[in-house]
Amino acid sequence: QVQLSEFGGASVQAGGSLVLACTVSGDIAAWNYLGWFRQALGKLRDGVATIARDGGGTKYRDNVKGPFIISQDSAKTTVYLQMNNLKPEDSGVYYCTARLGPNYSLRREHFDYWGQGTQVTVSS
Repeated sequence: QVQLSEFGGASVQAGGSLVLACTVSGDIAAWNYLGWFRQALGKLRDGVATIARDGGGTKYRDNVKGPFIISQDSAKTTVYLQMNNLKPEDSGVYYCTARLGPNYSLRREHFDYWGQGTQVTVSS
């Protein structure tokens, strides 16, 4: 079992920045990838970014590459999502997630454990 807890959601103005953090506990050796997903009101939960345990390689959804940066600490117990130049369409609940499988993915069905989510609201 892997437990995930997100922190850092807030209300910000468009153009602002925010850092989300997610702590990983439980069987921390089990996961191969950690990721961030976003679910806007009335929409599906979509992948934003993912990072590999080994090597720290990353993958992003195309329209967030650049403004958003995913990273992890050296102990691999915390993953961050730095979000810059935020837009109202970036609003939603952001979920931290862990994937046990061996390859990069930004598909919801490929992730195995989920946090409770943290709300980000970007106003214009």
